[in-house]
Amino acid sequence: MPPTFAPPESPSIPLHIVSKEALGDWLPGLDESARTWVSATGFTAGIGSVALIPGENGTIRMAAAGIGDAEERKRGRFPLAAARKALPEGTYRLAETPRGIDPAQEALGWLFAQYRFERYKHCAGGTAAMQAPDGVDAGRIEAIAAGEFLTRDLINTPAADMGPSALEQAAREVGAEFGADLTVARGDALLDRNFPMIHAVGRAAADPPRLLDMRWGSAGPRLTLAGKGVCFDTGGLNLKPGQAMNLMKKDMGGAAAVLGLARMIMALKLPVQLRVLIPAVENSVSAGAMRPGDVLTSRKGLTVEINNTDAEGRLVLADAIALAGEEEPDLLISMATLTGAARVAVGPDIAPFYATDPNLADAIRAGASAAADPVWELPFHDPYEKMIEPAIADLDNAPSGGFAGSITAALFLRRFIGKARSYAHFDIYGWQPSAAPGRPKGGAGQGARALLEALPPVLGI
Repeated sequence: MPPTFAPPESPSIPLHIVSKEALGDWLPGLDESARTWVSATGFTAGIGSVALIPGENGTIRMAAAGIGDAEERKRGRFPLAAARKALPEGTYRLAETPRGIDPAQEALGWLFAQYRFERYKHCAGGTAAMQAPDGVDAGRIEAIAAGEFLTRDLINTPAADMGPSALEQAAREVGAEFGADLTVARGDALLDRNFPMIHAVGRAAADPPRLLDMRWGSAGPRLTLAGKGVCFDTGGLNLKPGQAMNLMKKDMGGAAAVLGLARMIMALKLPVQLRVLIPAVENSVSAGAMRPGDVLTSRKGLTVEINNTDAEGRLVLADAIALAGEEEPDLLISMATLTGAARVAVGPDIAPFYATDPNLADAIRAGASAAADPVWELPFHDPYEKMIEPAIADLDNAPSGGFAGSITAALFLRRFIGKARSYAHFDIYGWQPSAAPGRPKGGAGQGARALLEALPPVLGI
């Protein structure tokens, strides 16, 4: 079901957001019957707790949702969403919002909590609905939630049903909804159109590799999004251990993230010329698989020594980024589930990013804070450039030693941005390892909401 608010005219139950700090001030404002009832239920306004206050006929006449104290709220996001599953079926409206609580952000978290991945089985969940809070842009919040739901659905779908051809179909459906144009180069046509590294990574798979190229908008700054679409990553001939393959259906998380962000941009009709590039491949094993020690020639003409076939994401992205840079976009963004080193550095909840422009980095940080979408800037550290330069080719796709793995991957990609005026790269995880308010376990968008907030100041729109 699409994430939507309940119609404003529908009958609704007042819902009070109550923090632990404000509980003592809130209770005296209730009538005696309600105050007695809340005290009797032991409601302490902890995160996820609810108080249901009955009316004379036994129906709920008002409800309260606890959001904990300031220290508890620092440890998570969307505290109101934690209460949704404890509320009975019905439609609720926010009666008040405590100081320091953003109603738009809490409303977004509420919509996020509606998400269920039910392609393969029914998922039980709360059915409480909410009317859009007064003063918020309901359409914007619904568009952001819909983009996030798209990202989650794409990542959660197993590779048997989300290979390169299915990812292409998903892009077609998004494009068709908003009138975007999509062109695709598949199989050996990749060689004819000079995308040799995309072809090399995907040629061993039964589902042919391809480059998806979607365009939308005819005026405004040029914005290009490139997302890694490795629909399953066995590691190639440098085969991953079985345990390491368990989550490899999410290795197209970068593609899912840029499609989700693109959907938000198009739904909100941002005045940009949007281009979305997705190299969609499977990194498989067969007689045609690329080998360790091979040297590939990229679209840009740089040669790349393959020292590990499991470092394939930067290869497919490099060809896509090189294409993007040829038309001098005002802003080029790449997103990828690229390195385990990024997870070691910042864990699963934070999206590390790199930016060629300090103003772009500042805007992304500000956007992340506004959108409750945590990021952390890592450096394009120039002294590490020598780590990606092997003896027999221009570049090394997997520097030895294990140091600075996320940084060296970002430096690798930076070599291909060409004439892009500004560039940022996100090394995301794309997965929520355990359930949290508004974020069930499974596929997750990262960085997209921060970027959506950053685009207006960066592009001047």
